[in-house]
Amino acid sequence: MTGLGERSHLLTKDVNLTTHITDISNVMTWEGLSDVVLVAHSYGGIIANGVAERHHENISSIIFLDAFLPEDQETLLEKSSPAFVDAIKAAIAKGDAGIKAPPASAFGVGERDRAWVDSKTTPHPVGTYTEKAVFTGARDRIGQKMYVRAKGYKSATFDANLARVKARGDWRTLELDIGHDVMVIDPGKISEVLLS
Repeated sequence: MTGLGERSHLLTKDVNLTTHITDISNVMTWEGLSDVVLVAHSYGGIIANGVAERHHENISSIIFLDAFLPEDQETLLEKSSPAFVDAIKAAIAKGDAGIKAPPASAFGVGERDRAWVDSKTTPHPVGTYTEKAVFTGARDRIGQKMYVRAKGYKSATFDANLARVKARGDWRTLELDIGHDVMVIDPGKISEVLLS
């Protein structure tokens, strides 16, 4: 996505949630994709929500891996932990385009993989934290929906997301006793989940 990873050179104060939704939406549009299995991890849940608003008819399954699941007009800022909120507000006050990612150890990544994960992180665009999500119910019109909760990572927001979708009854749910970066911690298990 714009401003992250191999596109980190594109980070500016103008990069926001709409930018990242458009990044993924354009892949779907320009590649002519349909019957998509859209997988979202963490912050990616807010992006997937926005992509579903634009392309729900082309998405056959949507999976939220320990991810944010916004309601209409919610921001990532108001759903983040107090420490993250402080870091975001400090970055905004300083006029920074991005904030440094937490270390992999904070997300339960094993010691063997921490240096590798930390070497791949780039500052996260501040604008993605403050732009309001739009939710008109599109993700709920997708045929198969799943929420995977990594219980080894403490998050009241993700616990609330899990409870909310369980109460609906039309979502599959799964709880794993591992840390937040599930795809690094147990890629085999996550592959099985995605294929199911």
